[in-house]
Amino acid sequence: MKQFIRRVIVVSGLAGAMLGCAAAGGGGGVGSAAADYDLILRRGTVYDGSGSAPVVADVGIRGDSIAAIGDLSASRATRELDARGLAVAPGFINMLSWATESLIHDGRGQSDIRQGVTLEVFGEMPRFSR
Repeated sequence: MKQFIRRVIVVSGLAGAMLGCAAAGGGGGVGSAAADYDLILRRGTVYDGSGSAPVVADVGIRGDSIAAIGDLSASRATRELDARGLAVAPGFINMLSWATESLIHDGRGQSDIRQGVTLEVFGEMPRFSR
């Protein structure tokens, strides 16, 4: 389990933010050496949530937002993590969660958080009247 956890780096934020940066040409990738980031995830395999093939890229984060995706080799950050061989992905949504019982036992939701789930949807089962 520990090895699986290390293989998935979850970048908090919306999948749309990643898609938007990618569609805008990286939003600060190549040629933006003056960019300043709080965190750069270096050379990770980026899954943007669109279903398209993953790409090896750097992800620059400023505050709580994804600021750039692309080649950030000329950029620096306060903290840099080598993500080579790791998956970098937006948080995952569990649309059919049955975690109610596990959350009662462990309210921190570790069983899902460690798998990259950042949103649980409950109550999707219809109620049938008798």
